[in-house]
Amino acid sequence: MLLAIDCGNTHLSIGLYQEEQLLGHWRIASISQRTEDEYLVIFSSLLGQKGYSWSGIKDIIFASVVPAVSRNLRLLAVKYLGKEALEITWQTPAGIPIMLEKPEELGPDRLVNAVAALHDFGGPLIIVDLGTATTFDCISAQGEYLGGAIAPGSVISREALFSKAARLAQIELSPPLRAIGRNTAECLRSGIFWGSGGQIDGLVRRMAAEMESRPKVIATGGLAGQIAEYCETIELVEPFLTLRGLALIYRRVECGV
Repeated sequence: MLLAIDCGNTHLSIGLYQEEQLLGHWRIASISQRTEDEYLVIFSSLLGQKGYSWSGIKDIIFASVVPAVSRNLRLLAVKYLGKEALEITWQTPAGIPIMLEKPEELGPDRLVNAVAALHDFGGPLIIVDLGTATTFDCISAQGEYLGGAIAPGSVISREALFSKAARLAQIELSPPLRAIGRNTAECLRSGIFWGSGGQIDGLVRRMAAEMESRPKVIATGGLAGQIAEYCETIELVEPFLTLRGLALIYRRVECGV
């Protein structure tokens, strides 16, 4: 079995795969100080919940934007599997031409998302990943990674607002009842949700115009399920897009499929 891990700034998304079949998935906090030994205990416990064990893990593949987590996952694989983990970089042979001025600046999670979306839907595409940051990735009809945009995510925007406005109380990130808020909490929820939706729609429409096409728009990421319904342009939510991309790249690199 394959352990696929998407290491973000806030969470680790973990998928257990048998070839392309997702057997189980979990999310844990992204903590830089966790050691390889702690990861073994955590992963073994999660696997046990689904009736699997660490002894059944053949390989680890991961995409990470947190260097300390990357280092400890590499140590985990060497120490407890006796082999190197497959870490995604811009140089990984993922089968997508990267048309950036500096390809090395492309985040591994964004490359992985592009692989999965292109495999499942074909181009042209715009992928919106709603996590700590909200990222936009554009894929041409020919399967080229064209570029995109990075914006603050909803959680970052909320925390920044609260840190600078002492009189605003902390609120839960729950859906608003209406666009016109009638108290402070409603006003904040409206601004966060409808504001995020408007930002996404505006950028997607500008990107589609520059691409001179009608790209399919797919959302993923931890906040996709909450925010997508406030967007007019998002057509589909794929919560496991990144994990699926990791499994596909593993089969391409290691199995030649």
